[in-house]
Amino acid sequence: MLRKAIDAVLETTVVGSFTKVGYEARRRLYDWQDLASLDMAGKIVVITGGNSGLGLVTAKELAGLGADVRIVARDAGRGAAAVEEIDALGAGRAGLYVADLSSLDDVRRLADQIAERESRLDVLVHNAGALLAERKESVDGYEMTFATMVLGPFLLTNEVLPLLRATPDGARVLWIASGGMYTQPLDVDELEMGPEDYSGATAYARAKRAQVVLAEEWGKRLRGDRVAVHAMHPGWADTPGLETGLPGFRTLLGPILRSPEQGADTIVWLAAADEPGRVTGRFWLDRAPRSTTKLVPSRATAEERDKLWRLCERLTGAASP
Repeated sequence: MLRKAIDAVLETTVVGSFTKVGYEARRRLYDWQDLASLDMAGKIVVITGGNSGLGLVTAKELAGLGADVRIVARDAGRGAAAVEEIDALGAGRAGLYVADLSSLDDVRRLADQIAERESRLDVLVHNAGALLAERKESVDGYEMTFATMVLGPFLLTNEVLPLLRATPDGARVLWIASGGMYTQPLDVDELEMGPEDYSGATAYARAKRAQVVLAEEWGKRLRGDRVAVHAMHPGWADTPGLETGLPGFRTLLGPILRSPEQGADTIVWLAAADEPGRVTGRFWLDRAPRSTTKLVPSRATAEERDKLWRLCERLTGAASP
């Protein structure tokens, strides 16, 4: 009980919870299982945005546990360099898929390639994303953050469902969100920001909120299919994305930011440990389920949830599972 009370106090502080202070405190409070004791031999993991930051750290950690890791990168050269780094570890084999998650045609092509090349898909990690300073549009005409972090992952999940469902011993789908999502409610009508009021940080936070809701909704729909779906946020980790997207924030909190390895810890644990496979539709930080509401009244209504799902179906052409 004392451990949970201390954890709850950390959670209310936000800064104490999201920085390395929270990570180190919880690691000691709960005497976490060593990730090195987990076994991913024979399992195949696909990680979007796996060529840098948390995605690359996650790929290396899972390969070190024996998984065959496939990273999805937009740039072939950077993707190939990441594969070399992973292969140099001498553990699980790495592979590369080149695709732009903001392009719906690219996502469909990617899903076809995965289905053709892979015999199973144990874990799909939705990690790709970026915080953009200026508004851009995808090749399909959607705001880039919305296209990359909402529509692309939704369509990819739907397209690889047959492989996920057929994977022996069950599969997992992980959505890598952000603590920034706590600042935004789910308002589907405001999800895709126009040029007149665009803010990169706001667009990013709204997309992350949508990801968390979609993870919950996928969890409900796949509950009977041996496919566990979870969202998580890694805390405030010092990654290239943070340096590029929020340089002032990084400078302010630099000494207490989590390392990329600390940020990726729960991702690896969700992919490899037994406990996350026994539940679904949860939102995690530091290996524990957390509330999805904090800073603003942001609990998504049933109406908004349904509206988001129907929007994703309509814009991607994906049929309900």
